[in-house]
Amino acid sequence: MWMPKGCLFHKDRSPWTRRGDRSDKLDYKHLLNEQMKKLTNQGIMNIEAYFKRIGYKNWKNKLDLETLTDILQHQIRAIPFENLNIHCGEAMELDLEAIFDQIVRRNRGGWCLQVNHLLYWALTTIGFETTILGGYVYNTFADKYSNAMIHLLLKVAIDGREYIVDAGFGRSYQMWQPLELISGKDQPQVPCIFRLREEEGIWYLDQIRREQYIANEEFLNSDLLEMNNYRKIYSFTLEPRTIEDFESVNIYLQESPASVFTSKSFCSLQTPEGVHCLVGFTLTYRRFNYKDNMDLVEFKTLKVEEIEEELKSIFNISLEKKLVPKHGDRFFTI
Repeated sequence: MWMPKGCLFHKDRSPWTRRGDRSDKLDYKHLLNEQMKKLTNQGIMNIEAYFKRIGYKNWKNKLDLETLTDILQHQIRAIPFENLNIHCGEAMELDLEAIFDQIVRRNRGGWCLQVNHLLYWALTTIGFETTILGGYVYNTFADKYSNAMIHLLLKVAIDGREYIVDAGFGRSYQMWQPLELISGKDQPQVPCIFRLREEEGIWYLDQIRREQYIANEEFLNSDLLEMNNYRKIYSFTLEPRTIEDFESVNIYLQESPASVFTSKSFCSLQTPEGVHCLVGFTLTYRRFNYKDNMDLVEFKTLKVEEIEEELKSIFNISLEKKLVPKHGDRFFTI
């Protein structure tokens, strides 16, 4: 088993937890927040530039659920969930300044470790009480959650209530609104019904999906299609994390042949009605609940020369280096 340096393996399903107790993490979080303030005060990172990037114009200095929802929805409709750097020969960086430059200044997207890190900075900067959490992603093919903590998500506290906020899962699994941290409660949203459940201190995020109509018969058996109506997404605990906890896995996910991120190039962007996805040469659009409690899914196979144009027109992405599209054999659904 591959094991990152400087980390310990624990039986509590937190195999990549840094050495140190809770007080160490709280001290690090304070230091991180001070560093974020310094970057902001120096003008290196600017909240107005972030708001402009996501097209958010309604900031009214209100730290309420409506504002949180508005920011989340603007981000997921403006910033793609994507891993194209890997397939352009570039690194997926965790440094906050590098993430800001990539996503805000260069109009790109990123994966969960990047887009949710940026969202953490934005929410913290404007005053939301925000905590980084770590998740274990469910693999339908293997029928188990990942052994490693490979997903970054957020918890936000508002007026005595707590919400899970995640702008970095993409595809048809992406939440459109914060989820109240209540076990067993169905929380209907446009993409599906989400459900959080808690068992012995471990939280699980599941979704109840609609039936789907595939417009292109030749794609009825596509390996990109999600075939389960009830879908487990990931598990997590409420232990506060720091971005440092994800450094080793960030390297592993973009270098290991066993990683889905090296196996497939992808880009996903939410719209007011659905979600666009590009995986390798396959472009899809899912329209949620287009009729009779059913999603419509449309497929198109692109030619090499069409990919650059579609990235610009649909995802608003212009790559600086040549993309090598890839659709490997690792399990990945839309």
